[in-house]
Amino acid sequence: MRSRSYITARIRIPVLALGCAMILTIAAHGQRLAILTPDKTPKDIAYTEELATRFPPAVRLIDHDQSDAAFRSVTLDNAFNMTTREARSVASVIGCDAFVVVRSAVLRRSSLSRPSFFEAYAVHYLVDGRSGELLTWRLKTFDGDSEQKSESALIASVGETAREISLRITTRPSVNDESVQIETVPDEGTPAAANLKTPIPYKRIKPAYTSMAYLYDVKATVDVEVDVAESGAILAIKTVRWAGYGLDESVETAVRTMNWRPAFRDGKPLPMRVLLRYNFTKVDKE
Repeated sequence: MRSRSYITARIRIPVLALGCAMILTIAAHGQRLAILTPDKTPKDIAYTEELATRFPPAVRLIDHDQSDAAFRSVTLDNAFNMTTREARSVASVIGCDAFVVVRSAVLRRSSLSRPSFFEAYAVHYLVDGRSGELLTWRLKTFDGDSEQKSESALIASVGETAREISLRITTRPSVNDESVQIETVPDEGTPAAANLKTPIPYKRIKPAYTSMAYLYDVKATVDVEVDVAESGAILAIKTVRWAGYGLDESVETAVRTMNWRPAFRDGKPLPMRVLLRYNFTKVDKE
């Protein structure tokens, strides 16, 4: 089997449509948190309901029906692969400071050392509602000789998960509204695009499709905004569509490994922000 990743520029690729959702919203230490289960499978519901009971005593659950209706009003391509703009919209309509997107399931696995076993897992995307950025991504997995044993171990872990989420949202840094002013790549044919050469890497490097993404058959897109200085040095990288499974980090590593030619206008170098898009999918041998 082999995997591959692609880089494109400013191309919209259709992804999975959003399914149904269940939302539980809570407020902890002044922070309002929503827990989202877009797939709304029985295992998602059982896991999320138990998770919601394990937050600290100060946590207050908000009306589920109102939260659910709010989330359903937002049009998304894929709740597990949001842009920061989509994530801010979700938080705005719900009225939360942060939210967690959860998916849980039990899979039958096999390996050289174990012919057959069951793996229960839960994926958590913790998102800052103000910036839309991914605060943390976590995958919890538990193996067992039976589906029930592995699932029971996963459910037993929700206390630790709730503590991790509570700590992260109450210690996250404040959002800096004073963003660095830097020119972005203008649309072709506009006056700003005249006599302009945009930043490009001297050699493109494909980010790795991670083994974790391969194991869970992940198809996702990662968008990053890259600020390239007039010297060609990278000033900053911001992920504006996140995917988890180590793919966001893989993209940043690849971008930082490249040597960049800066933007030029009328022969003079200048700093510029460029949007890069990487599409990941698992490809099997025919």
